[in-house]
Amino acid sequence: MIRTVVTSLLLALVPVIPSAPSGPPVPSTAAGPSVAATVCVLSCDTLDPSRARQETFPVPERQVNGRRVVLHVSDADGMAWASIDNGVADDGVWLDRSWDGGATWDGLLGRATIPGSWTGTRTLMYNVTDPGAHRRGLIRACGDGAGVVCTDWIYPPVCDVTCDRTDAGQANGDTQPVPATTLYGRTIRLHVDRNAMAWGTIEGGGSGDEVWLDRSWDSGATWPGGSSLGRTGSAGRTTMFATRDPRGRHYGGAVRACGREAAHAEGSCTAWARPAPTRTVAAADALAYSYDPYTAWWPSSWWNSAATLTALTAFAARTGNHQYDWMIARTFDVNRVAFAAGQRSSDPIEGNFISRSIDDTAWWGLAWVAAYDLTRDTRYLSMATTIAAYVHQFWDTGTCGGGVWWDRERTYKNAVTIGLYLRLTAAVHNRTSGDTLWLGRSRTAGDWFLASTMINSAGLVNDGLTSDCRNNGQTVWTYNQGLGIGGLLETWRATGEAKYLTGARRLADAGTTSSVLTVGGVLTESCDTAQRTCDDNQKQFKGVFARYLADLAQATGSAAYQQFGQRQSDSIWATDRDALNRVGQRWAGTSPNQVDWRTQASGLEALTG
Repeated sequence: MIRTVVTSLLLALVPVIPSAPSGPPVPSTAAGPSVAATVCVLSCDTLDPSRARQETFPVPERQVNGRRVVLHVSDADGMAWASIDNGVADDGVWLDRSWDGGATWDGLLGRATIPGSWTGTRTLMYNVTDPGAHRRGLIRACGDGAGVVCTDWIYPPVCDVTCDRTDAGQANGDTQPVPATTLYGRTIRLHVDRNAMAWGTIEGGGSGDEVWLDRSWDSGATWPGGSSLGRTGSAGRTTMFATRDPRGRHYGGAVRACGREAAHAEGSCTAWARPAPTRTVAAADALAYSYDPYTAWWPSSWWNSAATLTALTAFAARTGNHQYDWMIARTFDVNRVAFAAGQRSSDPIEGNFISRSIDDTAWWGLAWVAAYDLTRDTRYLSMATTIAAYVHQFWDTGTCGGGVWWDRERTYKNAVTIGLYLRLTAAVHNRTSGDTLWLGRSRTAGDWFLASTMINSAGLVNDGLTSDCRNNGQTVWTYNQGLGIGGLLETWRATGEAKYLTGARRLADAGTTSSVLTVGGVLTESCDTAQRTCDDNQKQFKGVFARYLADLAQATGSAAYQQFGQRQSDSIWATDRDALNRVGQRWAGTSPNQVDWRTQASGLEALTG
C-alpha cells in the first residue's frame, strides 16, 4: 500500500517530457536478447504483464501502416512492456533499453510476433532501471508492421522535488559541498540546494567561457548520459539538475561542476559530491547505494544485512521517508528460502532466516518486527514469531538457570544472544493480541538477565559467562550494552514493571558516561583506538547502541540521552563523513578509519537518532 501511494505521488509530481535523445528507430545490431543481461529490482526481467500492479501510458503510441505500437509502464513495479495491435501474423513488437541516455541500446528485448489469426501481441515486462548496477535506464517500445517505428523514450529528464533544467534562481538555498576549482583565473563552483538539486557557476570569466555539470550514478566512476549537463557559455551559471531519481530508485547520484576558459581546450572540475536534503537522507542514500537488488541483501554479511535493513526501516519510521521501503519486501521475498553454506553465510540457511547461529537468526527476527511496525504487513510479524520460537528452543535452565545458547552446539551463553532474545520475545508479545505465552517468556528472560553476572559492578555488559556461570570479564562492546537497554525497555513495555526500565536506565547511564565506551563524549569501541581496526562484525556495533538509546530517550523524555545522541550525530557529520556522505567506523574521525556499508548503517542509526 505504501509503495503504491508513493508511486502515485511521483506520477503526480513528475511531468512527462517527451523530448527524447535522438537515434534511429531501428534496433541496435550490436545488442539483442542474447547479450542483454537480465536486470532485477523488485522483480527480474521477463515478468508476465498479467502480474503488473499498475498500467500507465506515459508517452504517445505510434502508428505504422495501421498498426498501433504502445508502451505500457508500471512505476509500482519499475517495469515496462510493449504491445502491437491491428496487425497481422508475424508482425513484431519489442523493447529497446538504453543505459547511456539513448546513444546506444539493447534492442529486441522480449520480441514477440503475432501468431496465427491474432491481430495483436505483447512482450513480457522488463525493468526500466538498474539501481543494482548503478545504471539509469531509458526504455521505449518498437514495432515492425511492414516498417519499423518506436515510441519516445521514458524518462529522459530526472525528477525529484523538481526536474532537470530548472532555473537556478528557484533554488531552495545554496551550499557548496566541495571546494571550488580554478583555471586560468576563473573560479568554478558546485552549488546544491536543500532539495539536492545542483548547478555550476564560473566566475571571473569572459566571453566564450563555459560551465557545465557531470552527473554519475556510480560515485563518479562513470557518467554515461550525464556529461556536459546544462553546458552554457553565456549566463555563467547552469540550470539545476537533480541528483536523486526516486522513480528509477537511484538515491545517490554524484555531481561535479566543470568549466573551460575560452582560449584553451582543457577544462577543470571540482571533486564529486553526493548532495542530499538532510543528514539522515544523506546517510540513507549512501547506504541504499550498496544494496544489491539482485540478491536482495548487502553482500556479504548475513547478520549485518539484518541489522542494516532494520536501520533503514527505522529511518523510514522516524522520518516518514518511504523511498527505500521496496527493499524490505524484496529482501523478505528473496531470502526467506534455504541457501547452501557459502551463499549467505558460512552456515547453511535453512529457510525462514534460520541457521545454527542463534544470534544471527534473532537479528532477522528483530528486522521483521521493525518491518511489521512500519508496514503493518502481518507476514513480517508471522516471520518474527517463527524466528522467536526457534530461538526459544535454545533457552536452557539446565545451565546457569536459564539464558540462550549462542549456537546450536550449545557452547556459550553470551550477552548478544540474551539481549536479542529479550527484545524479540517482548516485541512479539507487544504486537500479538491476547498473548500470554511470550509475555511470560519475556519476564523470565528479563529477570534472568538482571540477575546474571553479565552486568558488572560498573553497569557495563561483558561479553558472556564462563562455563561455571560467572562473568567472563571479556570485552565490553557497545552493541551488548545497547541490546541490554533495548531488551529491558521492551520488557518494561510488555510488563509495566519498573525494575526493567530501571535496569535499562542503569545500562544507558553507564554506557554514555563510562570511559570504557566513550572518548570525549563520543562512542568509541575498543577497536577504534590507537592503530587498531574493527572487524566486519564490530564495524556495526555502535549503531545498535545508538538505536536503543534513542528508543529509551523517546520513551523517557530524558534530555541527557537526547543530548548524547545529538553529540554522536554532530561528530559524525562534522568529522566522519566525506563528500559522498560515506560514514566511517570512527565517529570522532580519527585514523585509521574504515568505510563500508556496515559503518554506513551504524552511522545512519546515530544520525537518525
